[in-house]
Amino acid sequence: MAVDPSGSMPVASEQHIVASRQMVRALCQELKFSLVDQTKVITAASELSRNTLIHGGGGRMRWEIVEAHGRRGLVLHFEDEGPGIPDTKLALTDGWTSGSGMGLGLPGSKRLVNEFELDTAPGKGTRVSITKWK
Repeated sequence: MAVDPSGSMPVASEQHIVASRQMVRALCQELKFSLVDQTKVITAASELSRNTLIHGGGGRMRWEIVEAHGRRGLVLHFEDEGPGIPDTKLALTDGWTSGSGMGLGLPGSKRLVNEFELDTAPGKGTRVSITKWK
């Protein structure tokens, strides 16, 4: 499957979460990530897509295949216009959950990738960007 090196897709339903995982898998395969790294990125993307849908009321996933310092990587952005996260320190604490989940979403996703950025404020939505380098 040929994939575009950059693009975006909606995250507004369960079907979109499945589609985002499939796209991330194809991007990881394009970059020739190991099976372990593919699993890590797909897991993080699945968690962040679900957060975008459940907590943000839906949004979008954008991706970019990037090159820097002689290496290639995948950058994923999950963006919503939802209520934002009032306490990011708490939200990044292992085991904390704002609902009925296991509390693994943000901190778990952060551990699975090389770079993790969280930009959010109450009433301003949320943007999480993750990068995995080959």
